[in-house]
Amino acid sequence: MQNTASQIAPVADTGQPLLELANVEVIYDRVFLAIKGVSLKIHRGQMIALLGSNGAGKSTTLKSISGLLAPERGLVTRGALTFQGKDILPLSPPKRVASGLVHVLEGRRIFEHLSPEDNLLAAYATRGSRQRYQEIKEQVFNYFPRLKERARSKAGYLSGGEQQMLAIGRALMTEPELIMLDEPSLGLSPLLVQEIFEIIREINKEQGVSVLLVEQNAAAALAVVDYAYLLENGHVVMSADAAVMRENPDVQEFYLGGSGKVDYLNVKHYRRRKRWLA
Repeated sequence: MQNTASQIAPVADTGQPLLELANVEVIYDRVFLAIKGVSLKIHRGQMIALLGSNGAGKSTTLKSISGLLAPERGLVTRGALTFQGKDILPLSPPKRVASGLVHVLEGRRIFEHLSPEDNLLAAYATRGSRQRYQEIKEQVFNYFPRLKERARSKAGYLSGGEQQMLAIGRALMTEPELIMLDEPSLGLSPLLVQEIFEIIREINKEQGVSVLLVEQNAAAALAVVDYAYLLENGHVVMSADAAVMRENPDVQEFYLGGSGKVDYLNVKHYRRRKRWLA
């Protein structure tokens, strides 16, 4: 098995990255080191997945970018974080959104007492014109026709898939350069996951919006993204084009279900195979 360093491939250089993290570390409660020197790049128009098991540091990485660590007593203690060439660490979360960066949190977090239409209005910039609001709203409804059908219903009565569509549509109302999606497949059927991921890819292609996708469903993510990073224990242990990642035997074994024929009696071999994750 090759060592970890040899498996981290650089993203193809296509000019200045839209987003770049350089050796970012995050500590919770001034004690727990959650991510340990994470570096990644996203260029304009790319779709990138951040893969890993529970507790690997995926959501923490997104919150370090969107500025949502403080409510959980988290803090970026080291490293650099730039968006469109500018340091955004000093910026508040609303200012990061205004700069073109939006975070769709795990669990959707929609306003359940409001209608889908009012949810979209709540996300639209107050400085924007009514005409522009109508244009973006119609774009959202074109991507998600079910939301248009349920536009006047209470959002809390929508299905799980419809609520996820609303969360993504609400993010689009900010006219982002980059959308970060945290576990959009959570609790959804495979068919709904496929439908939502296809729409995300369509938005990426038609509008040029970059996407950073955090997923435990590695198979679904690798089917739509261009490039992927794999996190374990707060470290980036592998990065590669999605096609290369899908073919990697360790990724297949531990994240894509493998063949189902692992010989667990051969403990030494098994542990050696997984040593790259340590």
